[in-house]
Amino acid sequence: MSKLNIEALHQENKKKDTFDFRAGDTVTVNVKIMEKTADGKAKSRIQPFKGVVIQRKGTGISTSVTVRKISNGIGVERIFQIHSPLIDSIVVDTHGSVRKSRIYYMRELHGKAARIAERKVHAQVEATGVAAATEESAAN
Repeated sequence: MSKLNIEALHQENKKKDTFDFRAGDTVTVNVKIMEKTADGKAKSRIQPFKGVVIQRKGTGISTSVTVRKISNGIGVERIFQIHSPLIDSIVVDTHGSVRKSRIYYMRELHGKAARIAERKVHAQVEATGVAAATEESAAN
């Protein structure tokens, strides 16, 4: 009986939108931050964290992602629980082409050596959108 309750709790807290990214992709994670104002009231805002995905880990509701960025010449890594209520959204900026699923070697690279080649993504939606746009322009 308790297993059913746990499964129901997992399904209830799981986010509905899918996250189609993997290691090497540059993403912007929008995180909800709670702050106190001078009069003691709580105020929330959304803070973006843009960086390269180092790894994805776990399955189901316990899926986490490690994102690395360089801030003022210092490497900063944050681990985000994808299905956490503190995560507002995850936006994929570019798709990177890497050979491994855990790219820890990025920690040792600096400057131009730390660049990741862009991966070409062939999506059905993008192809139909382009075809529809060309048909509309041909009709006009």
